[in-house]
Amino acid sequence: MKRFFIILILLIVQIVSAQETNPDTSNIWSLDDCLEYALENNITIKDASLNKGQAEVDYSKAKSSRLPNLYGSASQTFSNGNSIDPITSDFVSEQIHSTNVSLNSSMTIFQGNQINNQIAQNELLLNQSVFLEEEVKNNIIISILENYLQILYAKEGITIAENNLAASEKEVERAKARLDAGSIALSDYTEAQSQAASNKYTVITAKNTYQQYVIALKQLLELDPTQDIEIETLSSDLDYVTIELDKMKIYNNALDILPEVNASKIGVEVSEKELEIAKGAYLPTLSLVSSLGSGYTSINDNSFSDQFDLNFNQRIGLSIDIPIFNRNQTKAAVQSAQINIEKAQISQQLVEKEVYKKVETAYQNALSTQEQLVAALASKDAAEQSYALAQKKYELGALSTTDLVISQNTFTNAQQNYLQAKYLNILYQQLLQFYQGKEIKL
Repeated sequence: MKRFFIILILLIVQIVSAQETNPDTSNIWSLDDCLEYALENNITIKDASLNKGQAEVDYSKAKSSRLPNLYGSASQTFSNGNSIDPITSDFVSEQIHSTNVSLNSSMTIFQGNQINNQIAQNELLLNQSVFLEEEVKNNIIISILENYLQILYAKEGITIAENNLAASEKEVERAKARLDAGSIALSDYTEAQSQAASNKYTVITAKNTYQQYVIALKQLLELDPTQDIEIETLSSDLDYVTIELDKMKIYNNALDILPEVNASKIGVEVSEKELEIAKGAYLPTLSLVSSLGSGYTSINDNSFSDQFDLNFNQRIGLSIDIPIFNRNQTKAAVQSAQINIEKAQISQQLVEKEVYKKVETAYQNALSTQEQLVAALASKDAAEQSYALAQKKYELGALSTTDLVISQNTFTNAQQNYLQAKYLNILYQQLLQFYQGKEIKL
């Protein structure tokens, strides 16, 4: 007996140790938890953030183009025979060792205002990247909302399917007892069995659908595929929401706040700046150039340091490049920029049309599902009462199996219609709130 207790204690210690080293990773996620986690970990959002970072680098690079450049150079040469001394420029006929060092700098003073326009364009691109990042975040938020509600819908669908299966299995038992008693035909019993089998298949399908939605949510959250998650259910007061919003007001608000609209507007400005940059190539470029240099040559009797002092030189000057003909490259660039402006304007119109389509769809669906929800609730309550009455009649032998199956299927369809209207109403109501710049809250 003592040995048995020792073994039992060791087993308990091992179980506790295993639980400590392998904690349960499943937990309940609210919609806020999902949104917060996705905004920090979703790789699509991270990619958009990197694009914004690249736009910041390009903007900084454009501003730096105003600064002068500075290059240093050094050379060591050896020549033999008739040659020009690179330091004194004398014609000599002997071996020469020479050293030459220099610093060179240039700065663009005027380039058809292209530098200023390039800086302004890169600033616009940076602002646009901020809106594009927000657009990606919004798309992820909407995807998570849709997936979250789909999971809740599928989860309640499993409960309905399991309840129907349990009821049909009891009906099979009653049918078997009545068949043994000779009160029903074999066909009634097999029909009850068929209904139970069909309901079991529905349970399996419902569970598979639920798992597919969970997988999709975990991918949006960038969770490990092996991690189990459970989402928080909704409060009952969200079953029915009355819509009291003006469609055009929602649309106008959406045009003001949605990042894709602002990004498309900036896209037009970017193209306009591109046209100004292209036109700047018609104008001359004025640059300031300067240099410092010195050198040493072996044909001079002075020392290395003395020669560096004596040969030290400074130069400064202006350089101008006047475009005369560049094979119509500038003309083509201007024409392309003008076309891109029109394309950007069309793109902006398409974005605004798409926003209106989204608002119109959400608004009409919200109205529709609001009415459907009222009708579906009444239909579900009536079908539930009818099915309860049918079960009592079936127990008393006053109803055939076929009629009971029909009643059960009617009740099941009514439940599914109610669930669909319920979650679609919540979805479209939340989308309408979102298009007005309000947070999604369940």
